[in-house]
Amino acid sequence: QVQLVESGGGSVQTGGSLRLSCTVSRSIFNAYNLGWYRQLPGRQRELVANFRGMYKEYADSVKGRFTIFGDQAKFTVDLQMDNLKPEDTGVYYCNSHPGITFSWGQGTQVTVSS
Repeated sequence: QVQLVESGGGSVQTGGSLRLSCTVSRSIFNAYNLGWYRQLPGRQRELVANFRGMYKEYADSVKGRFTIFGDQAKFTVDLQMDNLKPEDTGVYYCNSHPGITFSWGQGTQVTVSS
């Protein structure tokens, strides 16, 4: 059973924007602190942003450029990514935080060209 479905990736040029979306069930949305992770080429998966209610936290590398949103009506967790850089290129995933609760989904590819 797929519990987390990521979408919204694509290819943009440096400085461009993308909005990623993670769709979950009502029970997951209400019970877990959710976040976005990414795996850059040759690197381990890392936390990009997470939220619980009004509390939001970002990795230093994306502060001021990425914004995480939770939609209680749609049970989605979105990641608005602005001013993208080539070093943001990778596969983006959503999951719980802290602690990984769910099987990783397929993720969504983000490619930023210079």
